[in-house]
Amino acid sequence: MNPHRFLLLMLLSIFTTAHGPVMDWDAFAEDPAAVISGHLPETDEPPEANPSRQVLSLGLGMTLTAKDALDPHRAGESRKRVIAEMIFNRLIRYKPGSATQFEPDLAETIPEPETAAGRQIWKFRLRKDVMFHTGPDTAAHEMTAADVVYSLEKAAKTAPKYVGDYTGMTAEKIDPDDPYSVKIILENPMTPLIFKTRLAAYAGGFIISRRAHEAMGRERFKTQPVGTGPFVVQAYLPAEKIVLKAHDQYFRGPPSLEGVDIRFLPDIAEREAGLKSGELDIIEGEPDTAWIEKMEQEPDITVETDGIGEVAMIHFNMGKPPLNDIRIRRAMAYALDRDAFQKPFGDRVAENVYAPVPAFLSGLKRDRIERFGLDYPTNLEKARELLEKAGCPEGFPLEMVTSERPIYRGYYERMKSQLAQIGIDCKLKVVDHPGMHIRIRWDENPLVVYISWRPDADAALTRFFHSEAIVNTGERPDVNFSHYDKADRLIETARTETDPKKQRRLWEYAEIKILDHMAAYPLQYIRPVHARRICVDYGHQTETPALCPHITEKTRIVREQAK
Repeated sequence: MNPHRFLLLMLLSIFTTAHGPVMDWDAFAEDPAAVISGHLPETDEPPEANPSRQVLSLGLGMTLTAKDALDPHRAGESRKRVIAEMIFNRLIRYKPGSATQFEPDLAETIPEPETAAGRQIWKFRLRKDVMFHTGPDTAAHEMTAADVVYSLEKAAKTAPKYVGDYTGMTAEKIDPDDPYSVKIILENPMTPLIFKTRLAAYAGGFIISRRAHEAMGRERFKTQPVGTGPFVVQAYLPAEKIVLKAHDQYFRGPPSLEGVDIRFLPDIAEREAGLKSGELDIIEGEPDTAWIEKMEQEPDITVETDGIGEVAMIHFNMGKPPLNDIRIRRAMAYALDRDAFQKPFGDRVAENVYAPVPAFLSGLKRDRIERFGLDYPTNLEKARELLEKAGCPEGFPLEMVTSERPIYRGYYERMKSQLAQIGIDCKLKVVDHPGMHIRIRWDENPLVVYISWRPDADAALTRFFHSEAIVNTGERPDVNFSHYDKADRLIETARTETDPKKQRRLWEYAEIKILDHMAAYPLQYIRPVHARRICVDYGHQTETPALCPHITEKTRIVREQAK
């Protein structure tokens, strides 16, 4: 026998004795390290081979370490969310390919709310015969109301920067003897749009297996998660890749794909090369019009920029002198130039925004902002006058960190250049991307550039501008980098206002206050960019996709189309 094969078989024998049987011999032959690492759960008897089923390769511009891992309730950014969406389901979801249309997922229907004793109640009837994946310590088992209650309770305890705001929300079984009915009780009513968004868009809406989570514990579950989605985690190699395998007991039917191979590739050149060679089928692209046009010249490749993008804003830390002086903040706003920030992206990727909440999310429109004089057009003379009145005619230095990611670093460097025109010297220190997120939440930066997606006006205003969300010191620290506390009452009143017109008016009043106090300077709306080989068929329309490609049981690869 080949000595190398003998050694591998010996290792496998040791591993099997310690951890139980390993069923997937094909996976062992292809990648023995992944099997021996312990990330392959037991699997049911595989279905008969289907030559039409293919493995899709997805290249994401990120790394994912064991610390970050695969807990869906910590899937705060879009790249992590696209992974979680393949492994887990929700009570309700956005229709695949959309970020605006809701549909039932684990629930049979989307109910209408009821009111009792001043509380809003949403009663859900669950689908039957929805099966959780086979896990390392658990056999495949049916999803029930107990899993929904457990999942939402766990989500509420997870840091809000990942799951969103679940305060005042409790879940209960409707009938102890009925495993398919559950109710969610809200102490303060919400409009249907806000409530549905909590379940369909936030990370806290994912439903996990109570049995698997209790059997494995939090840390093991983070690397071997068990959900009900169309794909099962077969192997997780931190900072390298995730291998997903089709869940053939999926309640919507067996996936058309055999599996999904997710590669962590922060370097755009590496992702681009993989797509051109055919090694990768879909990649996260570069938010750059020139890059898009270059890739569109490649045969058999298409680039998509449709869907809901992210908003970039500069947050002024009002808790740090001299930015606690409104004249200083307004001077800085008049020194900034939105067009200069937008230009490197090109018109196909980014467009200017003027309010903390984009207009398409019920935010203030540009004409109204200009009417109030809150658009802060570039005016260096006015900026210098304000600095002089504030006692800083020569300017001052500011020290801050920026991510090494090009998009963040570019924003900080352009901001540094623009503020230098009025004597403000921004001293930048480049750190890794996770390090930047940690340090800005430690309240280290006087100016924070933040790029994010929030699904509605309430989420944007609550998480960025409510006093409870102030970084480091708030009751529920989140991403209020500006330390702003002047709009709490408007935000809270709007959240419980059930008249959509009145609710929108309250949000607009809050935005006017934020801009008047110059707590934050909105910059751009940045569209998502993904490139794929034309042989990939998502299985749904993609006119309005969410942040990342939505890979479902209907996604397939037709290789002949690429010939």
